[in-house]
Amino acid sequence: MGYTDQRFDVNLSILFTELPLLERPAAAAAAGFTAVELWWPWIETPTPAQEELDALKNALEDAGTQLVGLNFYAGRLPGPDRGAVSVPGEESERFNANINVAADFAASVGCKALNALYGNRVEGVDPAVQDELALKNLVVAAQAADRVGAILLIETLNKPESPLYPLVSAPAGIDVVDKVNEATGLGNAKFLLDLYHLAMNDEDLSEVIEKYAAKTGHVQIADKPGRGAPGTGELPLEKLLDQLKKAGYQGYVGLEYKAADAAASFAWLPAEARAAQ
Repeated sequence: MGYTDQRFDVNLSILFTELPLLERPAAAAAAGFTAVELWWPWIETPTPAQEELDALKNALEDAGTQLVGLNFYAGRLPGPDRGAVSVPGEESERFNANINVAADFAASVGCKALNALYGNRVEGVDPAVQDELALKNLVVAAQAADRVGAILLIETLNKPESPLYPLVSAPAGIDVVDKVNEATGLGNAKFLLDLYHLAMNDEDLSEVIEKYAAKTGHVQIADKPGRGAPGTGELPLEKLLDQLKKAGYQGYVGLEYKAADAAASFAWLPAEARAAQ
């Protein structure tokens, strides 16, 4: 199979960042891509003005790009915050204020996947209290996603780069997925399988795919070390994506790597493989 048998999208929050947000969809389209994803673009607010939401919607549509994944509000990314759903106080309140805003925007552009970053451990707060808060908030997020026909994604990060983030293994992420689905009865919580983060945690990637492909709702890739484009590191990404495909995964593979020149960084991917089918 190989890369030409996959459905790729470009994460516009980590690639093409040399451009203003509203110019990035057109840049992705110029590079041959028809699908994109985003972290929550407005890091300062969970509730941007409707004019800003409309401007992004228009930029996506004008470029002919489909938004296939969107983060709920997660604090300042990239940065130390790493999510909000389990953080008591203002951050949790901001996440809740964002839930319907993000879900409604996703619906307006046909986006079917919403990602909720769990949140760091907070000094002086019982982890069990944070986990209880997270489950409560994720249930509301799953219900909002279901309302607009979307899935809720739960993502694991990696301990070296996010030492305070509690979901730093595939089993930990799957445990939260299962708890949310049990609490809602909706079955729309899925695992966001990020091969870079899992590799940074020294997990057996082939084993993770074998165990959890059926519960995976989205995939993201970058090479290790360095979080660069495929081929810049040591990960057998083409082989791993083939395994995912054979295991039944039919969704998108998000390009979530770092590159100083995004357009030049796609040389590893044949032009005919960039337009999602």
